[in-house]
Amino acid sequence: MPIKITLDAVLAHRKMTAREVASRIGISETQMSLFRSGKVRGLRFSTLARMCAVLRCLPGDLLDYQPDTGDLPPPESSKET
Repeated sequence: MPIKITLDAVLAHRKMTAREVASRIGISETQMSLFRSGKVRGLRFSTLARMCAVLRCLPGDLLDYQPDTGDLPPPESSKET
């Protein structure tokens, strides 16, 4: 998957535990574990916003996009007339 979860690095930098953040944002430890491992299919913007508020970060600090070559559209060809 081209989206990488970088939450662990933010937790370490902030010296916080996943359990503490889960409790403060109102999700279960299981949900937090699934997010940290990248095994979630989706994430509510409200949950992401609460996570960013607690961790004092931006969404881009928690998520990293690294496209697979198969995910990129073919380049547009320029046609000369």
